[in-house]
Amino acid sequence: MADDSKNNDVGQRYAQALFELARDGGSLAQVEADLKGLKSLYRESADLRRLLIAPGFGAEDKAKGLDAVGAAAGFDAMTRKFMGLLARNRRTTAIPAVIAAFERMAAEHRGTVSAEVVSAVPLTAAQLQAVTASLRSSLGKLPELETRVDPAILGGLKVRVGSRLFDASLKTRLDQMKYALKRA
Repeated sequence: MADDSKNNDVGQRYAQALFELARDGGSLAQVEADLKGLKSLYRESADLRRLLIAPGFGAEDKAKGLDAVGAAAGFDAMTRKFMGLLARNRRTTAIPAVIAAFERMAAEHRGTVSAEVVSAVPLTAAQLQAVTASLRSSLGKLPELETRVDPAILGGLKVRVGSRLFDASLKTRLDQMKYALKRA
């Protein structure tokens, strides 16, 4: 857990630097889009995660790998340089924390709030609209939703807004009932 805290602190510092450079350089939207793309690639590619996390790869190998990913994805030059900097400074394990912190800063800059919604099945447009309306009324800001499907939650939703997690998943409810029955 201390490692996560360290990565979050490091991620916050690096994200702040990138955010300020992108904002001042007029490329905030492009860098944000690049980081969203990197987030998706990181989530979907076990090979990319292995490259960035495994200590067996040196800083230069990680930098070359990230540069190849950035070139293939058509990332902005600033994003690619930043990814290389993270690799050379041996901070690739903090990439998820950097992306999360950057997304929060960009959303705050726009006057919105980022929210991740996880469901067991894809949500319909009406369900997304209802979730958006509910979050808007409870948070007082327009939420920017990122949806993800995870069949393991069985049903219901998990909504993460910043560091807060609202877990109304069926799996969690069943686990709570199982725990209560064991205690009885």
